[in-house]
Amino acid sequence: MDRLQAMQIFARVVEMHGFSKAAENLALPPSTVTRAIKELENHLGVKLLQRTTRHLNLTPDGSLYYEHCRRLLAELETVEAGFRGNDERLSGKLRVGMTASMAKLLVLPAIKSFQARHPNVELTLVLSDRAVELVPEGIDCVIRAGVPHDSPTLVARRVASFEWVICASPEYLAEHGEPHSLEDLQRHQAVGFLSGDQGRSMEWRFVVDDEEQGVRMTENLIVNDTETYIACGLEGLGLIRAANYMVLRHLRSGQLRRVLGHTQAPTVPISIMYPHNRHLSPIVRAFVDWAGEPMQGTERQWQVGNIQ
Repeated sequence: MDRLQAMQIFARVVEMHGFSKAAENLALPPSTVTRAIKELENHLGVKLLQRTTRHLNLTPDGSLYYEHCRRLLAELETVEAGFRGNDERLSGKLRVGMTASMAKLLVLPAIKSFQARHPNVELTLVLSDRAVELVPEGIDCVIRAGVPHDSPTLVARRVASFEWVICASPEYLAEHGEPHSLEDLQRHQAVGFLSGDQGRSMEWRFVVDDEEQGVRMTENLIVNDTETYIACGLEGLGLIRAANYMVLRHLRSGQLRRVLGHTQAPTVPISIMYPHNRHLSPIVRAFVDWAGEPMQGTERQWQVGNIQ
């Protein structure tokens, strides 16, 4: 058994979420991929993958082995890069997790600069509003909003921040009136956003007399997708509370109107998170170093100021 090739095959099976996809990606017969994983499991004496008819999951041993495989393969890539003469370009695959709205509004408008800098990197954006697990899901790094949880296995680098904006369509405000205080919110309908971490709609947080205060809104409609959430506000289905960068263009066009602009809400950090590993892959390091550039450069443009 070629153990290095077996490690590469195992890592690709995890990252592609399946044997057939990994075989296609590696240009290998499916039987070769299946045999390599079986021989690797026999060699290690442990089960690495749990396979069902619909899912492929890492076992605890498989998760640990995958983490070591990624580190060793990254080290090998770094060593080989030092013997490529004048060609210092990074090459390989990179999987980055983020929400669809972040991809559309923050990353894609600037991604050409990363591609120009690293044209041989194959970048996959894994889009989801839920919090993905890096190692089990084969994600190299993620861009997330919110205060990062303390983690012994992940590093969080802050790249930007945003402010919450409460707004509604002109049609909604014409029918229900405009709230002028936090107490007024109790008389209004809001569109709820389902938090994947909490399993319930998100509470609206404000800063009152230097202390955070939560307001639980009345919600007859709850969604779990950010673009759908904004669409609900545009349709006049209730008040929404969204990141400034997500609603700025709608505020400028008049499709949405800001309310309670005098209130203060906690500033929310945007961070890029990656495994805590001193042998971080050069490709991941390159993306981490790049990611803050477009966001920090445009963060001041997100300010809604006195837009109503």
